[in-house]
Amino acid sequence: MSTAHRFDRGHTDDLMSFLAASPSPYHAVAGTAERLEKAGFRRLAETDAWDATTGGKYVTRGGAIIAWYVPEGATAATPFRIVGAHTDSPNLRVKPLPDTGSHGWRQVAVEIYGGTLLNTWLDRDLGLSGRLTLRDGSHHLVNVDRPLLRVPQLAVHLDRSVNNEGLKLDKQRHMMPVWGLGKPSEGDLIRFAAEEAGVAAEDVTGWDLMTHSVEPPAYLGRDRELLAGPRMDNLLSVHAGTAALLAAVGSEGLPYIPVLAAFDHEENGSQSDTGAEGPLLGNVLERSVFCRGGSYEDKARAFAGTVCLSSDTGHAVHPNYAERHDPDHHPVPNGGPILKVNVNQRYATDGGGRAVFAAACERAGVPWQHFVSNNAMPCGTTIGPITAARHGIATVDIGVACLSMHSARELCGADDPYLLAAALTAFLEG
Repeated sequence: MSTAHRFDRGHTDDLMSFLAASPSPYHAVAGTAERLEKAGFRRLAETDAWDATTGGKYVTRGGAIIAWYVPEGATAATPFRIVGAHTDSPNLRVKPLPDTGSHGWRQVAVEIYGGTLLNTWLDRDLGLSGRLTLRDGSHHLVNVDRPLLRVPQLAVHLDRSVNNEGLKLDKQRHMMPVWGLGKPSEGDLIRFAAEEAGVAAEDVTGWDLMTHSVEPPAYLGRDRELLAGPRMDNLLSVHAGTAALLAAVGSEGLPYIPVLAAFDHEENGSQSDTGAEGPLLGNVLERSVFCRGGSYEDKARAFAGTVCLSSDTGHAVHPNYAERHDPDHHPVPNGGPILKVNVNQRYATDGGGRAVFAAACERAGVPWQHFVSNNAMPCGTTIGPITAARHGIATVDIGVACLSMHSARELCGADDPYLLAAALTAFLEG
């Protein structure tokens, strides 16, 4: 029997809808908040006083969202169970003066965000998304989800060496998308974006805009056992964490306070007020303790008993480049979530964390795999070590094995999103 039919595909179908509706971190946060609201969660403003009521709550800040559920009977010293993830993905982001071009072409000036695979953005139909900020400080989402921009590659006739010597791209000269013909006109792009968002262009004083592939997610393969789509690093984990949180709140007698923490700016180091290295998570957890009448001692006790699963995509063994992987650790699609280990603390997992993760997978009936880097290759990192060091919280790095990480379009097993969500649910339920 094909692995494509082992599990109900409802979760993966829903993930595909979430990916398509979340071209930017701001859309991912808005979509997650909408799901929480439908489940009875209540949005809190950081500028308001918080109360000690039980139930689901969440806060948003830019491209970050933190949600938690206080069960009946929770004390000020009740520990947290946290699923950590991030909302941002590598892409091309619009510069402050976006209108540019030459030789009869109108182009958009962009910066390279994160460690993107540049060649995957070539000759791909791109949309425009993000948010516009008005004079009154309000933010308005914009999503032009149709072919608007394109980064055209140089024809092989003008670069005969490309197939033998490889493609060499200059980030400044070669990655500017075209979006029309004629002379560039100052303010043209923002006027267009404002019209798409339904706001007056003269009221727009700030913007955070980026490109995205307009090709929708899709099942792939003869038996549809693979999933191809954009931004799975790391909206796959945001979606799974949200599903796990909503499933956990229906459990009786929760011994922990389940938390979803989805940060922005992981792809460029997490150093921002909405990144994992910022104060947002710590502030939320501390305020949750203190508004329930807790003391510093209660906060210290709660944090000491807290565990975070830092969920992010990892590397499946690549059939064409198997030598780049550790010879004894070959995660495969649909083999279940991976436990990431690096003794130099690029991942935060230790033996105790392994036991927590293994127990969650066993309770969920979910298979799992190990990932460790080839010793000759540098190891990536996640929000895991940052969370552990900043908050003194035991943290375990996990994720889903995929191919083409940081591409405009990535690939994973179609069953793995469900398996990850099931493991995260068991973890949050304790």
